[in-house]
Amino acid sequence: MVSHESSRFLVVLDVDSTLIENEVIELLAEAAGSLARVAEITERAMCGELDFEESLRSRVATLVGLDVALLADIAAQIRLTTGAAEMIDTLHAHNSVVGVVSGGFHELLDDLADEIGLDFWRANRLDVHDGRLTGTVRGPVIDAEAKASALVEWASAYGVPQSRTVAVGDGANDLEMMKAAGLSIAFDARPLVRRSAHVAISERDLSQVLPALGLRG
Repeated sequence: MVSHESSRFLVVLDVDSTLIENEVIELLAEAAGSLARVAEITERAMCGELDFEESLRSRVATLVGLDVALLADIAAQIRLTTGAAEMIDTLHAHNSVVGVVSGGFHELLDDLADEIGLDFWRANRLDVHDGRLTGTVRGPVIDAEAKASALVEWASAYGVPQSRTVAVGDGANDLEMMKAAGLSIAFDARPLVRRSAHVAISERDLSQVLPALGLRG
């Protein structure tokens, strides 16, 4: 008989354009007046044409001088992807854990993650001086390798075997995390990611993750 404990899953998702409908760096860039440049860099990074860390630092550099008082208004624009709450609640009902690892920013993720009941989350941190963004990030950048490391770390911490780990993502920065997982799911993803994944979901509804785990018919 399989124990309840051994049948649990660890599900780790990307955030921007996966857990949420937005690209947060672009919301920030819109406020800073650099949206066109940032959107171009984002697209190239998602397709794997640019090194993620280099692309992130380039995009964050365009935010220099942005008043941190605006971050609350920007956070209010974030929209959770359809089906996210159902997915999280169903996973929890099956003794599973769910978290996110993001190339985005704690300043805009923390409140949302707490509100929707994520078990863990990891992201970058924006550097601030005198109430304004400096155009840099604090600490190591959450890149593809860091995403994969987070999945392995959390699986160990929660006692979940690799075969029961699930990675859900949409861009090139998610590929290492998806390789590290027992099951990889491409969610409305770039062609490169769809080709690399075990399962591809084209509908923007995260509850569609559940049938892939046998948790919904």
